[in-house]
Amino acid sequence: MTEPAAPSGNLFSDLSVPPEGEVFEDLLRWRHLQIERILSSDRPDTCLYDQAQDEWVCLLQGEATLWIAGETLQLRAGDYRFIPAHTPHRVLRTSCQPPCLWLAVHLHPEAGPR
Repeated sequence: MTEPAAPSGNLFSDLSVPPEGEVFEDLLRWRHLQIERILSSDRPDTCLYDQAQDEWVCLLQGEATLWIAGETLQLRAGDYRFIPAHTPHRVLRTSCQPPCLWLAVHLHPEAGPR
């Protein structure tokens, strides 16, 4: 596997907030690692996630409420959380001003689709 081009950019540039839901942008995919930027509207999609990969997520700006396996969490800028694979979770609420900006790191299992 060849090394990816050295990605660079700014996490806070082009914060075009969607009218509803979230925008996911891959910043890096390398082997079993995926790093993405997520920008949430103030009307998030509250679908239930149950992912095959582990996820570490950090709220860079804004405020949010998450539900993770029966626990409701209030997050503010700087808060982070590790979500093990197959842990049900969803976004319940996100702030409008400033909009929620997240950094998510996914560790995909060795086998399986990506």
